[in-house]
Amino acid sequence: MASCKQSRRFLECIENNFLSQVIDSPAQGDAKLNLMLTNASELIGGVKTGGSLGCSDHALVEFTVLRDMGKVKTIVMTLNVRKAKFQLFEELVSRTPWEMVLRDRGAEQSWQIFKDVFHRAQELSVPRCKKSGKEGKTPAWLS
Repeated sequence: MASCKQSRRFLECIENNFLSQVIDSPAQGDAKLNLMLTNASELIGGVKTGGSLGCSDHALVEFTVLRDMGKVKTIVMTLNVRKAKFQLFEELVSRTPWEMVLRDRGAEQSWQIFKDVFHRAQELSVPRCKKSGKEGKTPAWLS
C-alpha cells in the first residue's frame, strides 16, 4: 500500500512492467530497505539476508542467478493487425455501458476498468501470430 502519489506511481510502474520483489526479509531492523526487482523470478534463487559489511547496520543480500547453459527456444507472439476484426472490436467496446460502469469511480480505477475491457476486446478480435525474422540467431550478449 502506498500513501503518497510518488509511491503509488512507483508501485504502478513495477506492476506495469511485470516486476516482482525478490527480497522478503528485513535488511535493516524491521524494514525492507533493499529492493531487488526482477521480471523473471524463476531466474533468481537462494536469496539470503544476513551478516554485514564493516560497521554498517544493513544486512548483506546474497543471491544466485540461475541460468541454463543449453540453447533456449522462445516463441514471441505479436498482434496480427492485418487479420484483425475491428468491427468485432468496436462492438465489444461499445457494448459496455460506460456511464454506469464508471459512475462514482476515481480516475485511476476508471482507467483500470477501461484497460481491462480494452485488452479483453483486443484478445478476442486481434489474432496473434509467431514473430518472424532472426530465428535461430543467438544475441551477442548471450554468447
